[in-house]
Amino acid sequence: MRTQLPQRTLLSLVLRLLFLSMARATRGCSSSSAQLLSQLLNQANITGNTESLMKPYLLHQGLNTTILRDACTKPPVTFPREDMLRALNKPRFLNTVHVTLGRVWHQLGALRQQFLNIKDFPELERARRNIQGIRNNVYCLAQLLHHHLEIPEPTQADSGALLPTTTTPSIFQAKLDSCRFLWGYHSFMGSVGRVIREWGDGSSRRRRHSPRHSLFRGWRKGARRIRPSRSSQSSESRVQVPR
Repeated sequence: MRTQLPQRTLLSLVLRLLFLSMARATRGCSSSSAQLLSQLLNQANITGNTESLMKPYLLHQGLNTTILRDACTKPPVTFPREDMLRALNKPRFLNTVHVTLGRVWHQLGALRQQFLNIKDFPELERARRNIQGIRNNVYCLAQLLHHHLEIPEPTQADSGALLPTTTTPSIFQAKLDSCRFLWGYHSFMGSVGRVIREWGDGSSRRRRHSPRHSLFRGWRKGARRIRPSRSSQSSESRVQVPR
C-alpha cells in the first residue's frame, strides 16, 4: 500500500534535490544558456511558492489565521513590480534580480533575530542557500552575455535592518512586517518566473520560423541594447555571490 507524502514534505524534498544540483554547479559556470534559463525558471517557480518560506513562518509565529494571512498579503514597496521587470531588457533584468535577491539574502539574515533557536526554523537558512544558488545562475548567465553585473551602493537593508521604521515596532508588528516582506519576496520570484517563461515562449515561436535562431541569440540581441556603465567594466571578480 502506497503512502502519500504531505505536500510540505514533498516540496522540501524537491527543493533539496534541485538546489543540491545547483550547489554542484556553483563550482563553475555552465556554458549552456538553455540549461541556466531552465534552472532559473525552476528555481523561480519553487521559491515563488509560499509553502517554501512564508507559510512555515506563519505557523512558527502564531500568525496562521485567516485575518492575519490576509493582512500579510500586502507586500512592501521594496520589490520591483512585474510590469517594471517585463519592461527591462535582458541585462537590466538580470542585474535587477541579482541586486534584489542580494538584499533579500541580507534581510533574511536579520530575520534570525526573531527566533531564540534558529534550528526551530530550518526553512530560513534553506531559503538563504536557495538565493545563493539563484544569484549564481544569474551571475553565470550574465557572463555568457558578456554583461558585468553592477554593484549597488550599500543600503540600510544590507546592514541587516529588515524593514526601516521611524519608531521601534511592537513584537506583533515586527512579525506582521516580516510576513509581508516574505509575501513580497514570493510574489517577486513568481514575477521573475513569468517573465523568463515569456522570453522562452517568444524564442520558441521565433525558432519555428528560423531554425538557426537560438534562445541564447535572443538574449545576446537584448544585451546589445545597452552599454555597460564604466563602473561595471572593471574586473568581474568584484561581483561576489554571498557566502
